[in-house]
Amino acid sequence: MDRNQEIALTQMSKSVEKLGSSTESYGEKTLMRFLIARSMNPEKAAKMFCQWKKWRAEMVPLGYITDSEVAHELAAEKIYLQGLSKNGHPVVMVKSNKHFASKDQVQFKKFVVHLLDKTIASSFNGRETGNEKLIGIVDLQDITYSNADLRGLITGFQFLQAYYPERLATCYLLNMPQFFVTVWRFVCRFLDKATQEKVRIVTSEEQKQEFIREVGEDVLPEEYGGRAKLVLLQNVAVNF
Repeated sequence: MDRNQEIALTQMSKSVEKLGSSTESYGEKTLMRFLIARSMNPEKAAKMFCQWKKWRAEMVPLGYITDSEVAHELAAEKIYLQGLSKNGHPVVMVKSNKHFASKDQVQFKKFVVHLLDKTIASSFNGRETGNEKLIGIVDLQDITYSNADLRGLITGFQFLQAYYPERLATCYLLNMPQFFVTVWRFVCRFLDKATQEKVRIVTSEEQKQEFIREVGEDVLPEEYGGRAKLVLLQNVAVNF
């Protein structure tokens, strides 16, 4: 860590204290994620950090969301947790043709937290370092208009931006049908530039080969060019 980063961290901690909170018990790598997300501005990072702590205390009072709280979403068997990529990032996959807009938005938001927390937790044994990142794969094969959940997509990406800063390494969109191009353009209106730059739409054969190389054959299911089997999110055990 260079001198400028150390100064920014110190200033951020002081700003957090002025806002009536504390960075105690949070490591430098965790705090750096908030600074990076706010272009190394200590005051803006402090505000984001305090908002995150408040949200986390209200949304996840136990520290994690149990399977029973999101049983309906899990029953759709649409999320898969595939292990670690070549670069050590946990790989989470969404089969979009199994997803339908939730009638219970509170449960859906809890489900987003559940899958993100579990994905991150799957990347380490014991205690997290604070700067773990994840790879998301969204398979749009065989989706219809009823699967195109605008609110759900926006909620997922906005949670990543606001409450999981710098957690996303890359998000791959596979098998995008023509009608979804318009949907995606609309969703992009709600995404900041940094998030949009982490999204890769895979269409050409060259892009597919690059996708396989970057994620790794050991974790990609056979239908995507890998050697692994699909592993349902609820079948993966982690320690929160």
